[in-house]
Amino acid sequence: MHAAVVHALGQPPRYESVPEPAPAAGEVVVEMLAAALYPLVRSFASGGHYTGGDALPLVPGFDGVGRTTEGGLVYIPGLEPPRGTMAERVAVPAASLMPVPDGLDPAVVATAMNPASSAWIALRERARLRGGESVLVLGATGNAGRAAVRLALDQGAGQVVAAGRDPLGLQDASALGAARTVLLDGPGAEVTDAFGAAAADADIVLDYLWGRPAELALDGILRHRADPTRTLRWVQVGSAAGPDMTLPSAWLRKADVDICGSGLGSISAARRSACLRELLARLPSLAPTGEIVPVPLAEVHTAWETPLRSGSRIVFVPAGGEERHSGAAQLRKDREAV
Repeated sequence: MHAAVVHALGQPPRYESVPEPAPAAGEVVVEMLAAALYPLVRSFASGGHYTGGDALPLVPGFDGVGRTTEGGLVYIPGLEPPRGTMAERVAVPAASLMPVPDGLDPAVVATAMNPASSAWIALRERARLRGGESVLVLGATGNAGRAAVRLALDQGAGQVVAAGRDPLGLQDASALGAARTVLLDGPGAEVTDAFGAAAADADIVLDYLWGRPAELALDGILRHRADPTRTLRWVQVGSAAGPDMTLPSAWLRKADVDICGSGLGSISAARRSACLRELLARLPSLAPTGEIVPVPLAEVHTAWETPLRSGSRIVFVPAGGEERHSGAAQLRKDREAV
């Protein structure tokens, strides 16, 4: 069979022949139908993820959708290096497989679950969102941030504020229901004031950026907060703007700020599985928030570094599977434009 294989950390994988998977006790072999490419996958493949390692060679791909030998469609919730889902067949623990609801396209599930789960778990398990609360999504213009806007409102948030660098992405966030937006471009003082005007009374911050944007957001909120004793629950989800930020100690004394993280190690495997099953059951009622660009797995080396429009996401599918999706032509256009 064939798979995408990384031989050097940080380098694009190549489509190669590999041995058939040998299932261990409790595992089954699943035929892969769709595996999406997103930041977590790239991070594992570069050796830079906080739970990853440097074992080589490795097959990238964290999750995906496949077909069992009985013919059922299943979601595979997560494989860590060196085993991944970007292969024709994979061996996975049978108990971890989750049936895909009827009528859902495998490519839609593969592209939606990871970005949506980052928001779902952060809201449900870490922030424990209550009805009517105000949520600031810091980094709302990417796939995960857009999903966060949608899911926060779906779960009863009274107001969502969207912040990001892409004006068009912020327009999309508004269309999804964000009541206010903050554009991160501009002098720091102006951005700080914008956060103060738009999100001073936020109850929850879902932070996909960290770095300088997080500094400006927290400073702006604390400067303008009417009641400093009102708890601000800051949930750190990603670090797209940088791995570090400056956090003056006084900020943690001048107001009630509760900072925590949401990631693979922040909740138990049992709770993570329960959250993913809840989210998967809700997918039929949640429209995709970005364009799907299906690509044959055989083209993984070229597609891995192909620039795409904001909001688009590559999903690797069996040969010929890409022609079922309108997004296939977009990848060709993007390649020609580069």
